Amino acid sequence: MPSTHVPTVMKAAVMHQLREISIEEIPVPQIKSDEVLIKVMAVGICGSDLHYYDHGRIGPYIVEGSFILGHECAGEIVDIGDDVHTLRIGDRVAIEPGVTCGVCEMCKAGRYNLCPNVEFLATPPYDGAFVQYLKIRQDFAFLIPDHLSYEEAALVEPFSVGIHAAARSKLQPGSTIAIMGMGPVGLMAVAAAKAYGASKIIVTDLEPLRLDAAKKMGATHVINVLEQDAIEAIQTITNGVGVDTAWETAGSPKALQAALGSLRRGGKLAIVGLPAQAEIPINIPFIADNEVDIYGVFRYANTYPKGIEFLSSGQIDASVLVTDKYPLEQTYEAMERALNHKSECLKVVVYPNA
Repeated sequence: MPSTHVPTVMKAAVMHQLREISIEEIPVPQIKSDEVLIKVMAVGICGSDLHYYDHGRIGPYIVEGSFILGHECAGEIVDIGDDVHTLRIGDRVAIEPGVTCGVCEMCKAGRYNLCPNVEFLATPPYDGAFVQYLKIRQDFAFLIPDHLSYEEAALVEPFSVGIHAAARSKLQPGSTIAIMGMGPVGLMAVAAAKAYGASKIIVTDLEPLRLDAAKKMGATHVINVLEQDAIEAIQTITNGVGVDTAWETAGSPKALQAALGSLRRGGKLAIVGLPAQAEIPINIPFIADNEVDIYGVFRYANTYPKGIEFLSSGQIDASVLVTDKYPLEQTYEAMERALNHKSECLKVVVYPNA
């Protein structure tokens, strides 16, 4: 099927050096038979974008040469390949940003987030979504209802991390959970815990703005760690028992230690956040004596349909997280805002086609 009103060149926000972004014209990507071309309407700035922007690397993933950031995205399909039969031009979609091979052991086991051959947007060497047009394989574009905004559809990506954490740590309806760190991933994790039916959702952070947002997302108790000891407060809330499950979403050593210490006997710990250092001291006798189950959480798998369904249900208003909006031409300002004003903003969104 021929494309409709698609130019041959587009604008992109390109990073050539750390904390330097320029707006340039690059070719619109050519789609393969199993791909769709998407007019990108909203892109959320993620913590990983900030790491690459400020440090140029995350673990083994190193930015070399020019690079395009952004992976939390949604948009409108403007062209489809010859073998695409379930999507149409004009469809509004959320984009799952990691295209996997589908044939390796992990993919066939349903754990495709562990695919060694994944091509993930804005993870070197693959460019990201700060562009006007983006191509993706058809099975990674998910239809969204008309009433779900593009901003909310972009938030399905961080929400998916929380859904995956809930599945990994076997979160049960009626259970108690502590979530440490109320950045955007942590806030969406609160929504995931609510979706899974947790009865008490206790959260910690040091920024009042983020704690207030956590209440709107479904937290039942908030703890400002500058004013209270997290473990002591959680013990009080749970009558000295501790929580069934704890998720660390901040990438903070102290938060990880507090998450572990907040657990009841037989509790479950999910490690979501990535700290700057590789090794953190934790209480091994506590883990052994209490038979704590520990789960690593890497991205997500098979979460987008659930995420879209819940965010479309109206049970929460994820749009409250969007505090700052910028056109593509101001991507540099958007990145600086997200990097330097974390006490004032939650989710910064860039609009490539504004």
